[in-house]
Amino acid sequence: MNISRRPVRSYVLRQGRISPAQERALEELLPRYGIAFDARPIDAMRIFGREAPLVLEIGSGMGETTAAIAQARPDTDFLALEVHGPGVGSLLRRIAELGLTNLRVMRHDAYEVIDQMIGDATLEGAHVFFPDPWPKKRHHKRRLIQSPFVALLARRLKPGGYLHLATDWEEYGAQMLQVLTAEPLLRNDASTYSKRPAYRPLTKFEARGLKLGHPVRELIFRRA
Repeated sequence: MNISRRPVRSYVLRQGRISPAQERALEELLPRYGIAFDARPIDAMRIFGREAPLVLEIGSGMGETTAAIAQARPDTDFLALEVHGPGVGSLLRRIAELGLTNLRVMRHDAYEVIDQMIGDATLEGAHVFFPDPWPKKRHHKRRLIQSPFVALLARRLKPGGYLHLATDWEEYGAQMLQVLTAEPLLRNDASTYSKRPAYRPLTKFEARGLKLGHPVRELIFRRA
């Protein structure tokens, strides 16, 4: 399942502030709602206890959007990937507070999880909302949405499965559109950018950006 060349990491782990509540959640809730990295395909039936569509959330941040979508779509199972401790802790708390049985978390590199733990044609969908735009040109190689990553992710989608991206960085949105359009396994649901679907809530961060005149580029492609 592994491919030969791993792209440059799209994130840098920094020693950010973590609240006592987030730290406590990592200690107490990660064993209950977390999934450990293991270099073999996951068994969704064992994890969730049922057969249901599986959606991958890549870079769940502080977890507000991830938890809201999982709560609104109880018939779908979600696996959230995030590397930063405060975000993982925050999402774990939301899972416990909302009593979500259809959402689990992995604190691990997304590329390695997709490459080694997600089988071909197993995902109903994948979300990548507001990934780091790495705005400086010399850092563009760190952007997550690159051709090798998209090709790998497209193979993990079921036929008809969807890939949903969103960014408020205009130039990155154009690159995303170009990369996804060039992937032969994917087709665009729209002529260029899509409208925000009802299942993705408007975040506070996004609302502030819209007030400042930073429109969001939304892309929804499906596996042919």
